[in-house]
Amino acid sequence: MKFGLLKSKIEKCLLESYTNDTLKRDLFVFRELITKNKNLNKLYYLYDELSKNKGLNESVANEFINESITIYENTINKIPKSIFDELQMWVGHIKTSNSYENVDNLFSTNILKLESKLESKKIILETLKKTEEKEEIVLENISVNDMVNVANKTVKNYLKTLSENEKRKLETILLESDEKLEIKYGVIKEDVIEKLNDLKLNESESDVLSKINETIKKVESEKYDKLNYFKLQQLNKSL
Repeated sequence: MKFGLLKSKIEKCLLESYTNDTLKRDLFVFRELITKNKNLNKLYYLYDELSKNKGLNESVANEFINESITIYENTINKIPKSIFDELQMWVGHIKTSNSYENVDNLFSTNILKLESKLESKKIILETLKKTEEKEEIVLENISVNDMVNVANKTVKNYLKTLSENEKRKLETILLESDEKLEIKYGVIKEDVIEKLNDLKLNESESDVLSKINETIKKVESEKYDKLNYFKLQQLNKSL
């Protein structure tokens, strides 16, 4: 499997971990398989850099592409097949399109795809020449361990799934102090658990009761951070 497609699957996996409550596990796997492997980490970074708007002039952009090809060729053969097999075991089941198809084409050595390679190089060149757009929300303020360092792009994708109203609420949370929010978090947690226990009293369906108990257990076990605060606040309003 091409690395660009694997990277796309990894990013979707991390994005879905927010709603699947597997963020801690998936970030751990990401660190073990990618950030701790200097060659794979370099490859991951290289794909990101070739997909960014950098505002480079054409000469520098061409040099950047050529240097990237050299780095790729010197790196890819240093990564054992077993590493890619582990990545495949982790995210191979995820269905998604290849967000890095042009980068995969650029690095392809298949002479039969030369025309496709040249077309992808042209697209990447234009991307590198474009000026980077500013983000509306300052992501560096998100206080979730390793999230910014490991999955900054994934966080951006997560924010894109929120409504404008939800984004404004999250932005307000990011600007508040942890000391103040942690106190509020404890109060909201108690409120949520109380509401869930009330729901149990009026529920007879075993499946629903099981789901409520599962949610209570999850809420009780979670620790404070700003993202968990935001999610708990949203849950409280929905009850």
